Amino acid sequence: MVWGSGQRVVLVHGSVFNGPLTWREQRPLGEHWRLDVLNRRGYGNSPPPAVRSDFEEDARDIATLLGDGAHLVGHSYGAIGALYAAALRPQAVRSLVVNEPPAFRLLHGDPAADAIVAAQAALNRDVEPRAFLEAFVKTITVPGAPPARPLPDPLPPPLEQGVRTTMAARPQGEAEIPLDALRRTTFPKLVTSGGHHPVFEAICDVLCRELKTERAIIRGAGHNVQFTGTPFNEHLEAFLKSA
Repeated sequence: MVWGSGQRVVLVHGSVFNGPLTWREQRPLGEHWRLDVLNRRGYGNSPPPAVRSDFEEDARDIATLLGDGAHLVGHSYGAIGALYAAALRPQAVRSLVVNEPPAFRLLHGDPAADAIVAAQAALNRDVEPRAFLEAFVKTITVPGAPPARPLPDPLPPPLEQGVRTTMAARPQGEAEIPLDALRRTTFPKLVTSGGHHPVFEAICDVLCRELKTERAIIRGAGHNVQFTGTPFNEHLEAFLKSA
């Protein structure tokens, strides 16, 4: 799906929500940019994964779709794929933005990060998608945080499709971010987070330190930083223009 015209910006969604749902608040940026809104394998009308949803398979798809060059923006699970893709084809990346990649291996040995990995590994996948999604969200919710809004029942078909794909996905905790390859790249980089969870803040801080990136904390929408709309869009557009 393409919104707008101008320099290409490839947008890669994360788990559960497909591309148009994830990036709906970014559509106004199409006034000045061509937004290529991807659906990862297993989402929308995209083909199914070869085996299961996998950030390395996503990375190969993304690397091909960059074409002759584009800005690359990834969210959550899609941010992991974007990091891998940028290492595969750095010559095609004009700039890279990642929102809260769940790259828990960067914090291996940290009790809080390891607890999330263990909790996600223990999730029951023999339940209905709605029950799985409720449990999945709890694994990355800070204790004492306000309760999330109730999920619709039944889940809308696009959301149910995303949950089923997530249920069978390769665990995000297996991702080993190719830091060495990314350190050798010269394109501008930005790491954003929502200021809602110490583990995600720590992951983003590690990426910022290791890759010498710009760093932004945009509060108001938790893990889904892009849902803040104007605050995120203004920061993203300023970064893209500078890049």
